Amino acid sequence: MRKTVRTVLAAAALTAGLVATTAPATAATTQGTPYLPGVLRPSVSQATQDAALAKYYDYWKKNFLTTKCGTGTYAVKAPDADHAFVAEGQGYGMTIAAMMGDKDSQARTVFDGILKFVKAHPSSIDGDLHAAEQDETCKSVNGTDSATDGDLEIAYGLLIADKVWGSGGSVNYKAEALRIIKAIKRSEVHPTTKFMRLADWADEGKYLYSSRSSDWMPGHLRAFEKVTGDSFWGQVRTRQEQAVTQLQQQYAPKTGLIPDFVVNTNTTPKPAPYNLLEGKDDKYSYNACRDPWRLGVDGITVSGSPAQGQVRKMNTWIQQNTGGDPAKITTGYTLAGAKISGQTGQHPCFTASFAIAAMNDPGSQAWLDKLWTSITTWTPNAKDYYGTGITLQVLLILSGNYIAV
Repeated sequence: MRKTVRTVLAAAALTAGLVATTAPATAATTQGTPYLPGVLRPSVSQATQDAALAKYYDYWKKNFLTTKCGTGTYAVKAPDADHAFVAEGQGYGMTIAAMMGDKDSQARTVFDGILKFVKAHPSSIDGDLHAAEQDETCKSVNGTDSATDGDLEIAYGLLIADKVWGSGGSVNYKAEALRIIKAIKRSEVHPTTKFMRLADWADEGKYLYSSRSSDWMPGHLRAFEKVTGDSFWGQVRTRQEQAVTQLQQQYAPKTGLIPDFVVNTNTTPKPAPYNLLEGKDDKYSYNACRDPWRLGVDGITVSGSPAQGQVRKMNTWIQQNTGGDPAKITTGYTLAGAKISGQTGQHPCFTASFAIAAMNDPGSQAWLDKLWTSITTWTPNAKDYYGTGITLQVLLILSGNYIAV
């Protein structure tokens, strides 16, 4: 995959095969992974948190799941991307379904159906990875190669499924995860720099020493090391933790923001030039907006995680920048904290992700509660799979239903 458009596009929704939500998710829940002492949670009751999660999950199922791609398959539609189905969407779907496994009797069927879709569309470069984009007819397009963010999430989703349901049924989730993790190491991690590559095709030219900051998911890498026993994954995590700190100190000392893409991973990492791959690649935009979430969840679950201090910098800055008003969070910033020219309005990726950063800061209860209100009163957009999928995963964390492997 060469490019995925991150802005919300004016695309017609795919309506064929939409999933009817006949059995809504229940609010009653078994809580997920315990958080560290001192981690903040929304001040509203657990029942209110679980109800908000269930409502958003039912909306996601109704508007973004389809069975149109074959018998026994489910797929997550992406009407806001440049193709009808994209890899990260399937990964999000698998993670969401597995984490909702004790609240939705249909969750395992959905999970297995997405996995069937993923396996039916292998990358043309590494067949154990997922081809990143499919068109409206469910055919792989645009090079039929991979995207690292999708494969990372698919593998992690399989590990959650193994934890929730076990691997003794019709699908050996752990074996599937190990197969994909091995392929990620083989084709999507630079063996020398220990940085995530953009995809299995990104092994030459200007892409060879580039990386996407939102692929630096410390929790996923911890899980890969744990399940494989391979210290390589710990080395990858450490290298990328070091890069976050270095980029914050050198390029964003006031904001803590890091850019969508990074280059020079073989020497001293620096922000990518504009339009390396998607456009605003040197700025905090539609990829990096996931960073407070991806880093922040490690900060609330792992004692001593560098991510806690890293996202606290972001959290302090965004509160000051907005005057404590979530409605003033906009869709992208320079690393110095200026709004990106031409960017207006709001998007859930930016607002919701900052809530996970706030959970890491003991002095941010009032700010977290404002973010909770903003997130749960936001009217979802049936053409925005990206924002909806991210918000749903943030709600899993906020409500204490997140499962770390």
